[in-house]
Amino acid sequence: MLRDLEPLTSNCQRLVDLAVTIFSCFSAYYIKKYLLPFGLSGLSTEPNYYLLLMLAIGAWHISLNWVGMYNLYFRKHPFSTYLKTILKACCMGMTLLIVVIYFSHLEGISRLFMALFFCINLLGLIGYKFIVFMALRRFRYKAFHSQNILIVGSGFRAKEVIGAIKNKKNNQYIISACFDITDKNLGKPIAEGYQVTGRMLDLEPYLIDNIVDELIFAINLRLLKRNSNIIDLAETLGIKVRFIPDWELLRPRFHPQGPQIKFEEFLGIHHMSLYFTPPNEGDLLIKSVFDYTMAVFFIVVLSPVWLCIGLSIKLFSKGSILYTQERLGKNGRRFKVYKFRTMVRNADELLKELAEMNEADGPVFKIKKDPRIIPWVGTFLRETSLDELPQLINVLKGEMSLVGPRPPIPKEVDEYSNRQRRRLSVKPGMTCLWQIAPNRNDLTFEDWIRLDLEYIDTWSLSSDLWILILTARAVFTGAGR
Repeated sequence: MLRDLEPLTSNCQRLVDLAVTIFSCFSAYYIKKYLLPFGLSGLSTEPNYYLLLMLAIGAWHISLNWVGMYNLYFRKHPFSTYLKTILKACCMGMTLLIVVIYFSHLEGISRLFMALFFCINLLGLIGYKFIVFMALRRFRYKAFHSQNILIVGSGFRAKEVIGAIKNKKNNQYIISACFDITDKNLGKPIAEGYQVTGRMLDLEPYLIDNIVDELIFAINLRLLKRNSNIIDLAETLGIKVRFIPDWELLRPRFHPQGPQIKFEEFLGIHHMSLYFTPPNEGDLLIKSVFDYTMAVFFIVVLSPVWLCIGLSIKLFSKGSILYTQERLGKNGRRFKVYKFRTMVRNADELLKELAEMNEADGPVFKIKKDPRIIPWVGTFLRETSLDELPQLINVLKGEMSLVGPRPPIPKEVDEYSNRQRRRLSVKPGMTCLWQIAPNRNDLTFEDWIRLDLEYIDTWSLSSDLWILILTARAVFTGAGR
């Protein structure tokens, strides 16, 4: 199966893409130096075009991986998807190459050579990927590549496996038979068109006398102890074995993808872990380094802005420049969040008098024209979200991240349901999906929670970067309140 060959196939694709890039570079060099008419031919000996070739190889390798080129082979997509991905990768690769050339101070590179290289590489990749696309399509439809599957089990898991196979378009799997542990389920229907046709006692001769590529155990793991000889037989015959047991683990209803399961080692003890938050520790480390780096950068670069904001607050209102408030961070850790003060000094005391004017549902308080806001400067800071800048200090202290669900106050969390409390399972951030949502101030509390949980479930470094870009746009357009 293609999935089983994924590492090998991906590496082969990378090698061929490398060859296409090298061929394109040499072809562009030869055409520009010898074949162009009207006096356009010729190239100087400087700069070193071999160095440029190395840079091009690196740029295209990074861009092809970044756009997910090698994931397409294991999912069924129209060729238009391949075209878009190739074009995106080539544009990204050329941009990256130009940036590296600029910062490396490489001068005298022919622009016409660069254009030829881009076009030849683009056409070469399109032609080569089209051949691969057609070959994969032919491979998928070949009957002799189908996999005969025998399923052991008659319960929910077996029904789930059968349903997944039936719903898969153009799939290569054929369910040859369904067996069960006991005799009492013989003839019992499992799913439409499938029923229990054998028992475990008959499994050994069936495996020997019939074509079976994969054996799937969709039963409780405890039931396998008495039938371990079957696994030994499958190993002897070279039949692949899959386990899809009923672990009796409830999938949280609010989680769109379910927990991610990993087999790990903890202090020398092998165990199974369920991750309900992003488990990629490498990417999380990159995220932390990025947070600290950008926090230092923005504090230094925006220090004149901090000074102007501080003077403006002092000019329009008596009291401190900064406002601190207790918030809850990851898994309920308490910390003091910093903000530029946008309200009058006794704002918390006035909140009780304004409670009946609350326009937000759920345990949050918001009104459009809050009388507690400092005239002019307070309104401006809220509309541009510049009042959040001091939270860069919280980022440096490790209490917050640049991107993540907004940190709630303890009183709000007391009213959360268990489902809503999962937004505390990651480090809070200065901005998140709610911050960049259209008409964000009109969203319900439930929509707010939904966006936060969606962020947690689909988190990636690229999504963080995209949220930061859209947040910058929101700041310049004054979408806050």
